[in-house]
Amino acid sequence: MYPVLFKIGNFSVHTWGLLLAIAVIIAIYAIEKVFEREGLDSTDLFYMIALMIIAGILGGRVAYILVYDWAILISNPLSLITITSGGISGLIWYGGVVGGVIPFIYYIRKNNWSFWQIGDIFAPYIALGYAIVRVGCFLNGCCYGAITNSSLGVVFPYVDNFTRYPTQLFSTVLNLLLFAFLIWLFPRRKFSGQVFLYYILGYAVYRFIIEFFRESIIMVGFFTLGQIYTLILLAIGIILYVWRKHTLRRA
Repeated sequence: MYPVLFKIGNFSVHTWGLLLAIAVIIAIYAIEKVFEREGLDSTDLFYMIALMIIAGILGGRVAYILVYDWAILISNPLSLITITSGGISGLIWYGGVVGGVIPFIYYIRKNNWSFWQIGDIFAPYIALGYAIVRVGCFLNGCCYGAITNSSLGVVFPYVDNFTRYPTQLFSTVLNLLLFAFLIWLFPRRKFSGQVFLYYILGYAVYRFIIEFFRESIIMVGFFTLGQIYTLILLAIGIILYVWRKHTLRRA
């Protein structure tokens, strides 16, 4: 585990933060190229993505505290932006989505873009960015898996001495596969929004499976809380896909 990659004096470069920055740079560069090919003005793109990242991190942090540690928010509101040895501590993906969607919709409305078209453009690079950041999670020692005797297990020394599934790396591999599929699909899409909706469906299936291997704190019957959220997301994705395809076919 390398939560801090290196230090320059009192300044620490956190691995998770560095990989997030790399993911953002790749996304801005790649999405800008797609904007050019699609004939879209990319003037606001940098600010759009930057605000999506900031709002996403804040939303993910709020969701984490509300689900797992809401009492600390009352006693210490600054816990929302607590910095630990690994950077900002405690994030939930679904809260990050809610936070990131706010500037996403704002800039779509501001520039009079199509939600579905922009969603198609962003979707592959959300999967790629997620894959890159999960490597940062592995090196940071967070988002680890359940205890296992499998040969795939690794020890996270800052957590305990048990062998655990490296679910962060499983997530990286699966999201790279999802990214490759969405990139292949983009020029072959049958309707605007298809790539975006396939991302939603792909993420939901991936996350439901990976939850069986993750360390889970809250269970709802046989399922983790994450799997319940994922099933809801999957249902929403299926409904939107059928509705979108049916609406365009009638038009």
